[in-house]
This record gives sequence, C-alpha cells and structure tokens, in this order.
Amino acid sequence: MAIEEFQSLLRNVTTLVAGEKLNDPLAKKLNKHFPPDSKVFMDIQQSCISAIEEGWMCKHENGGIKFGRVVKDLDGFSIDVVLMNDIVGPHHRHPNGEIDMIMPLAGGAKFDGMSKGWLVYGPNSEHSPTVTDGEAIVLYLLPDGAIEFTNN
Repeated sequence: MAIEEFQSLLRNVTTLVAGEKLNDPLAKKLNKHFPPDSKVFMDIQQSCISAIEEGWMCKHENGGIKFGRVVKDLDGFSIDVVLMNDIVGPHHRHPNGEIDMIMPLAGGAKFDGMSKGWLVYGPNSEHSPTVTDGEAIVLYLLPDGAIEFTNN
C-alpha cells in the first residue's frame, strides 16, 4: 500500500465532507454513505492494517499508543491514524472539530463508547480518546490539521 493509494481511498471521504459542518448529522451522513460493511470502509481499514504492518503508518509510539500524521492536507483535512488497545489517550481539544473512523481489530473494541463506524466531534469539543474492550485503529480527519493537546 503506497501513500498515493491511501490518499485516493480517503479522497472518497474528504470530497463528501469538505465544507460540511462537523456535527451529528454529518456522522449520520458518513455512516449512510460509507457504512462499516461498505467497500470504501473495508478498503480503508485494510489499507491501514497493511500500512501499519509495513511500518510507514503509526510509526511513532508513546505511552502504549502507536500514532502518526499520514497526510498533512487532503481537501482541507489532515489525516492521523492511531492504534490503541484498552487505553486512554491524551486529552485534547478540536478547534475545528474532528471526524473519526473507528475500526475495531480485536474483541468488541469501542472508541469513546462507539463501535465500528463514524463519529464526529464539533468545533471546540474536547476529550480523552479512549479505546475499551480490545484493540482498534482510529483514523482522524482534522480540518486544517487543528488539534490542541491540553494538560487535563
């Protein structure tokens, strides 16, 4: 899996969400257009698994979380990917919001209480990203790459 192929897969998603308000209706739209059993969702998940195995995705590790910014700008979004296993990540704020693609790998893994699918956080939201009940890959789309880590 090359980065160019990965960007091409993600362009299906970024084209749909570019210019949209980040809110619950957008999460519903994503789950309708790209449900977990769709070809696009499964292709993105498989590409993440392959890229992590190849070592070019999630090549950094801190506190038991593997992570990395994969793309700096695709249609106005940065793309970050993390691999987490029953862990709470660092608290952060989303100045412009955040779109999460949740891909459980083992057990009934959930990200912030949600299983496989799409989750959207609106502008100025914040959280401590948490994976429970197993291992999951989470892909983050951040408008303008904006994220602020806090001391909480």
